[in-house]
Amino acid sequence: MNLRPLILSLSVLLSSPLLQSEDWPRWLGPETNGISGEVLPEQVDLTNRVWTAEIGIGFSSVSVAGGRVYSMGHRDGEETVSCLSEADGSLLWSDSYEAELMPNLHEGGPGATPTVDGDHVYTMSKDGQLRVYEADSGALVWKKEMPAISGMREIPEWGFTASPLIEGDTVFVEAGATFAFDKKTGEELWRSDDYRPAYGTPQLFEADGRALLAVLKTDGLVILDPANGKTLAFSMWRTSFQTNSTTPLSAGDGRLFISTGYDQGCALFRFSEGKLSKLYENKNMCNHMGNSVLIDGCLYGFDGTAHRGRPVEFTAIDLETGEKKWHFEDLKYGSVIAAGQDLIVLTERGEILIGPATPAGFEARVRHSILSGRCWTPPVLANGVIYARNASGMLVAIRVR
Repeated sequence: MNLRPLILSLSVLLSSPLLQSEDWPRWLGPETNGISGEVLPEQVDLTNRVWTAEIGIGFSSVSVAGGRVYSMGHRDGEETVSCLSEADGSLLWSDSYEAELMPNLHEGGPGATPTVDGDHVYTMSKDGQLRVYEADSGALVWKKEMPAISGMREIPEWGFTASPLIEGDTVFVEAGATFAFDKKTGEELWRSDDYRPAYGTPQLFEADGRALLAVLKTDGLVILDPANGKTLAFSMWRTSFQTNSTTPLSAGDGRLFISTGYDQGCALFRFSEGKLSKLYENKNMCNHMGNSVLIDGCLYGFDGTAHRGRPVEFTAIDLETGEKKWHFEDLKYGSVIAAGQDLIVLTERGEILIGPATPAGFEARVRHSILSGRCWTPPVLANGVIYARNASGMLVAIRVR
């Protein structure tokens, strides 16, 4: 028997980018930029639903790591952290605790996404409970009541929606001030100056050869020293609703792109030699809750606010200039992530569109409805499967590779 053709075909398959698999262990994925390292095939079957699960009301996205899927939801006065099997969606463990629903102009429920780091999972409840679990068993390792620790008189208007961010042995969390805890023991390492709360997650970026921490607070963009929490720079950025809900996007060379809703717009900043300078500001991209993604110098995102003002448009702008390249109408509000050179769009009506990222325009090569109800939470791509949820708690897993 001649094994050479078989060996050659296996070699081709094993070297093919279509076989790349990658976990998605935290908010905005492995590189915190909303982009998966996987490559989608030209033909994608969005009808290939692997499993579904009910995880409770909320807007928490999912994290996928070590064969497990983690997310959060609310039922009957309790919030639940769920750990599901990546293979079939069966429940491996869960933890429920009393928490507020806070249905303010939407269904309510948790908005932060679990963060998986090695053998542990870090979660933030809608009312500010920071909880750390063993990833395999769900055993509670330690917890913090952030409103009490931070001295808040009341829970922020939209609750706690920033996801925990981990770097090295430190977990950073938002509670008015930014806090740093030892991820293993829960010991407080530092707290920053106090600001009105950030609803978006902190972002690490590099400038002048060192790591820095950027946080878009309700008051504006804050640059912190991650070693001690010292404020290095601040630029005011406020909306008419006193709400900033997005995560700063690292754009390289000390640059940060921020964008918020309520017609506030977007801006590109650079931090260099201890100073934060604004390179431009305009209203060509107003990201309400979901971030834009940056591919080859072009930003793709939803421009407009989900429940007020002018119609929302799926839009592309040039990173360097802020110039609008195109807008794609009729999707209403939605969210976007990317895989390789492809954009994966989830509309608020539960429709998935997949098409190449190009500054020339957007043309979906596949489009299919996968969910009903309100879909504001960005989808996730991990190990060849797209995960998407709606506000009522239906989570679907669709194999696309």
